Amino acid sequence: MHGEQRPFTYVALGDSFTEGLEDVLPDGSYRGWADLVAEQLARHHDDFQYANLAVRGRRIEHVRDDQVPLVEQWRPDLVTVAIGGNDITGRHADIRALGSEFDGIIARMAATGAHVVAFAGFDCRVMIPLAGTVSARAREYNTFIRASAAARGATLIDLWRLPRMYEPQMWAHDRLHMSTQGHVLVARAVLAALGIDASGVPEPPQQADTRSSLPQRLVSDVDWAARDLAPWLLRAARGRSSGDGREPKRPVPVGISG
Repeated sequence: MHGEQRPFTYVALGDSFTEGLEDVLPDGSYRGWADLVAEQLARHHDDFQYANLAVRGRRIEHVRDDQVPLVEQWRPDLVTVAIGGNDITGRHADIRALGSEFDGIIARMAATGAHVVAFAGFDCRVMIPLAGTVSARAREYNTFIRASAAARGATLIDLWRLPRMYEPQMWAHDRLHMSTQGHVLVARAVLAALGIDASGVPEPPQQADTRSSLPQRLVSDVDWAARDLAPWLLRAARGRSSGDGREPKRPVPVGISG
């Protein structure tokens, strides 16, 4: 008598990027690249389960303490880890220490036997004015991510170098999160790295280059700073996060249809 077949399980860890912010469904909920990847994986596995533990505003310590232990308990087949964006923006960010923490997370995930996918971050200078300091931190942090992925046998998705990543239509109005098309771009990159057919996630269409004039860009920058940057800075100054009190949207592995 054969034992019961174990479902193929995928668990996504991280913050707003993996939660899917700004890829808004008709009911107002967020989808995002991880959900898109899960939907395609479900088409290739008769028995498939998916959990998304990501919550906006989360930092490395939250993933380490709250999300990683669940993965160690569940021992899934696939884990994606995208974390650190909220850490490197801190005034006193220790990039080397953050890189060490990230490597510790990847090591623990690899020890479960899961296939681990790690993300190197994007260059925020393209979207955000005067972001040189944060961009330099992201570049340095990425060197640790790339080294960790190589040392631990993880698959790397390098957003810094991802083709089409910096096209304007890939970004939401807040310039920090991906648009629906951006999430599709990332999902296709993950599926390609996993060797999974991505035909169920059509490639984002090319758009004409409609560059704004300098005065138009200045007006847009001022509007963005008042609408999106100021509230973020105020929360940060108060030690608060947009994710305070929020729970993951998919807190346990459950079956989904492809």
